[in-house]
Amino acid sequence: MSTDPVERLIDALGAIGKDEELRVRFVQLLRQAEVRLARPGLDVRDEVTGPIVDALHQCLGPMHKRLASGVDFHFHYRSRIAREFVLAQDAQPDHVWEPQATRLLLQLGRAAHNVLIGGAKGGDQAVPLAREIRGFGVVHCFEPDPEQMTMLRHNAAVNGLDNLRFNRLGLWGKDQANLRLLREKGVTRLEPAAPGSEDAFASATIVTYAGAQRIDKLELIKLDIAGAELTTLISAERFLSQPKGKAPNLVFKVHRHHTDWSRGLDNTEICRYLSGFGYHLFAVRDYESNVPMSRQAIELIRPEETYLDGPPHGFNMLAVKDEAIMANPLFRFVSGVSPRLLKHSDPRLHQPLAGAA
Repeated sequence: MSTDPVERLIDALGAIGKDEELRVRFVQLLRQAEVRLARPGLDVRDEVTGPIVDALHQCLGPMHKRLASGVDFHFHYRSRIAREFVLAQDAQPDHVWEPQATRLLLQLGRAAHNVLIGGAKGGDQAVPLAREIRGFGVVHCFEPDPEQMTMLRHNAAVNGLDNLRFNRLGLWGKDQANLRLLREKGVTRLEPAAPGSEDAFASATIVTYAGAQRIDKLELIKLDIAGAELTTLISAERFLSQPKGKAPNLVFKVHRHHTDWSRGLDNTEICRYLSGFGYHLFAVRDYESNVPMSRQAIELIRPEETYLDGPPHGFNMLAVKDEAIMANPLFRFVSGVSPRLLKHSDPRLHQPLAGAA
């Protein structure tokens, strides 16, 4: 047994976590603590309750939780996504991670015949979307992490879904390159790998994959691929150049570690590139968490009106050629605020303008 008091405390919490009833009651208490301890400038989740929940779950195998839609989602407790899902306010939440991005994908993809998701992880957004369009639509998933891919396949199986396609490949600007995921200081980057590297995996381009699958039209592309969004989209010019009504709608991640927005979001390379094809772009305001937001509009910010100051962070962007898509009460246009929603920061910049969730 360790003599280090911190290690002993972590081990003790792990022992408590093995008892399901005690663990559930402990998590309920921690949710109450978050309400009591909440104050501006203190990230209670990251600094107080999160580390305790991590310790409670350190010895557990795969877990599962049912969504309000009936989706049974299985996951390993090895990520922030898992932590936020466990700490969800609702017993059966309507999403796993990023509430507004999930709603946006379900809205844009509800009539789609072909959706492509790069960085599908264990299926937190791919599985609910596949369930929404089963019977007529297919979700093409790319996920290079073997453990995540295994869980994605499992989630498809337990939910009886046969309309997901599984590709343990990394999307990139060219085919058959050797890639690896490099994790540094909490940020993941996709980069070329030396041939024969133990952690290497092969790349694919959207256009080559679509050709092999005989896909002429992609209605929706979702990318969260560790900084490779631009090079991947450049290789997909055949789809991006299609006219309004046929070109895919895009939802993609940008992060300050990967994207230089020092001259404004509208002047970033990826925004200029997509604008050249006639796309209209918007930053999507969202929590990187599990927060009930079904009664709130999805707030969108035009790039030139987006507040970007603060510590390095990332957020999703939406690109559409037909702005009529946003003529819907589901969407609300705002300006001068941050896309990053945070409960502990200035509410004028970092919380929904319709009120806190």
